[in-house]
Amino acid sequence: MAKKPKHAISPTRAENYPEWYQQVIKAADLAESSPVRGCMVIKPWGYSLWEQMQRVLDGKFKETGHQNAYFPIFIPKSFLEKEAEHVEGFAKECAVVTHHRLEQGEDGKLVPAGELDEPLIVRPTSETIIGAMFAKWIGSYRDLPLLINQWANVVRWEMRTRLFLRTAEFLWQEGHTAHASAEEAQAETRQMLEVYAEFAENTMAMPVIKGEKSESERFPGAVSTFTIEAMMQDRKALQAGTSHFLGQNFARAQEIRYQSEAGQLEYAWTTSWGVSTRLIGGLIMTHADDDGLIVPPRLAPTHVVIMPITARADDPEAVLAHCHKLRDDLRARRYDDRRIEVEVDTRDMRGGEKNWGWVKKGAPLRLEVGPRDIEAGTVFVGRRDKPAGERESIPRDRFVDGIEAQLDSIQDGLLSRARAFRDEHTREIDDRDAFYDFFTPENAEQPEAHGGFALSHWSGDAEVEERLKVDLGVTLRCIPVDGDAEAGTCPFSGKPSPRRVVWAKAY
Repeated sequence: MAKKPKHAISPTRAENYPEWYQQVIKAADLAESSPVRGCMVIKPWGYSLWEQMQRVLDGKFKETGHQNAYFPIFIPKSFLEKEAEHVEGFAKECAVVTHHRLEQGEDGKLVPAGELDEPLIVRPTSETIIGAMFAKWIGSYRDLPLLINQWANVVRWEMRTRLFLRTAEFLWQEGHTAHASAEEAQAETRQMLEVYAEFAENTMAMPVIKGEKSESERFPGAVSTFTIEAMMQDRKALQAGTSHFLGQNFARAQEIRYQSEAGQLEYAWTTSWGVSTRLIGGLIMTHADDDGLIVPPRLAPTHVVIMPITARADDPEAVLAHCHKLRDDLRARRYDDRRIEVEVDTRDMRGGEKNWGWVKKGAPLRLEVGPRDIEAGTVFVGRRDKPAGERESIPRDRFVDGIEAQLDSIQDGLLSRARAFRDEHTREIDDRDAFYDFFTPENAEQPEAHGGFALSHWSGDAEVEERLKVDLGVTLRCIPVDGDAEAGTCPFSGKPSPRRVVWAKAY
């Protein structure tokens, strides 16, 4: 009987995917649940991933003319009430502040006191508070476009939470812009969708489908919502970023008006767009394996980890000096427009334990350097995109000179692997029964590999969306914006359809 392979993560993806996800987070030391129900503590390695996402995205925002600002976390309840559809969409998720101090009661316990004149909503999103400020800042067409972004936290009181994917509080960026015409605002909406898609694919190595949401899936108060949708390794979809054309809905509610060149008082056209720490969840579920996290080099906080082997060295200090020189030589080189980040791990622990720790964290390259390696002029290299036990000895100078190519090879390979997985589990389906079978495990020839993205025609009927959600737990993820539209017939209503749309089960 073949010996069952051992993995760092238990259970494996095949055994219990939801629990595997939680165990990867634990093994990679990314985050843990906090004492506050539904909230998380993001630990240093997890937060460093978010910092890298911030670094890349912030640069892209500024390249496209946006500036960072910050707005209050508290929003007066009356602000949300001005835009009826918006407040309806968020009402059940709002955390509300009603008092401004605590006093000690007779039993010694603290009780709220000092009731506020108006309750304050803890920011679920900032369209209303930012709109109020835009109304003050904008007076003339010369003030437009106004292009603002903020990095912040938001609170949405979720009842069923999962680290990174859905928590009561999470970190994000939210862009808010105002324009003089609908065409300019729509161009902004599509531009930011492209920024997100380019970041997902080129930095995260996570392939996405760009598309527009159906009316039932739009952001509350938006005229249109665009999204990037990625396939996770359990074949469910993850909405990884959204960009909204808000029309004049929020401008009318917040009185965002400007004097046109013709001297007329006009309402501005606004947009909003955002991504969040949910991307870290997407990173895990796109690339991690049964040994832990895998971090694409363009996103990696540390590209190379050097582990000195000094236990049996005659001169441990010489080994350390050699490793620090190697670190400096690597740091002198650049990858993806930044310094190659190298860490020399000198912790006092067993080499195997140290190596497995970095495997689980997902560092792209691990080097072991001991006296024999120094004498031979080599380094012992492990790549995280390959099995943990697969390592090779490479001449030191050749490794240094080829470091950029090594990192590119890992980056490109991860994207190719993720894209191949998505394509393998994407089907064009034109028959209702075949569609139901695709999303029903007991009807599949291979139940463990059923489901994914179904590309099927849709007539636009909201009743079809609701029926598939109830029957199968499947939602319309997006109406693709790329590729040629192929007219056909909706297999659910029998009515004409202008093009195929993407259906999937989703997070």
